[in-house]
Amino acid sequence: MRVLFVSFAVLIIDQVSKIFIKGFSFPILKVQHQGMYEGQRIPVLGNLFNLTFIENSGIAFGINFGIEFKFFLSLFTILAVIVLIIYLIKIKEKPLSWRLSVALILGGAAGNLIDRVFYGVFYGYSNLFYGRVVDFLDIRIFNLLLFNKTLGNYVFNFADAAVTAGVILLLIAYNKKESTSGLENYFADNKDVN
Repeated sequence: MRVLFVSFAVLIIDQVSKIFIKGFSFPILKVQHQGMYEGQRIPVLGNLFNLTFIENSGIAFGINFGIEFKFFLSLFTILAVIVLIIYLIKIKEKPLSWRLSVALILGGAAGNLIDRVFYGVFYGYSNLFYGRVVDFLDIRIFNLLLFNKTLGNYVFNFADAAVTAGVILLLIAYNKKESTSGLENYFADNKDVN
């Protein structure tokens, strides 16, 4: 189960980066970091890549179903993390690419889960389960305004990147398995022809 270290690494990188962006204070240790203010944008690579601090109260890509669904979204995320842990344990004999993809998805889901469940309480703006996800990696590929929504601008975090990478890797691993299984079946079906 060494792939769980990948999930843990994603979780740590995600949370450390978010806390650094949002800011923190440990009065007992006399340590404080101001962080960024919401909406602040720091160019890193011209206009292509920026650090832009926003908080997302919904799901991916800013989709928001309203405050009444926030609690259920948090519960769903908890359930998804539990299912992913169980699934990762069950597939311990599967190829590494398969397990690695699930580990990336698990780490990303857990990272955003911490924001949703605890950040409202930690940062004093809401109750348990009603936190907002911190996003700050801002990629501006192009600007296209469609139905009052700007397309081509994506603000996300390391957890989102891990989930996306995990899903892509899972699709590649699945397609590779299917194409391999198809060849094996073809040769098995045609071995008596010669």
